[in-house]
Amino acid sequence: MKPLIALMLCAPLLAACAAAEPLQPIPGSITYGGQPRMKLTQSPPGSQLQHHFTNQWGQDVYETYIIQPDRSLKLVSREEVSPPF
Repeated sequence: MKPLIALMLCAPLLAACAAAEPLQPIPGSITYGGQPRMKLTQSPPGSQLQHHFTNQWGQDVYETYIIQPDRSLKLVSREEVSPPF
């Protein structure tokens, strides 16, 4: 009985995780406006690429990309850090 209740409580949370939409590029992202013209030929597919920039509100933004087999970049995570005041 208890495992059934736990499953009923966790099922909506798992469904919400699976339905999450992919991150969209924002101004300053490498892929904002499309994929970069230069292809990454030195890095193997599956490797990660870090990108740091400041957005229009002065926040530091850290993005992580994964190089795909066709050498395009996939945005997988973003962290925005407010500047200390």
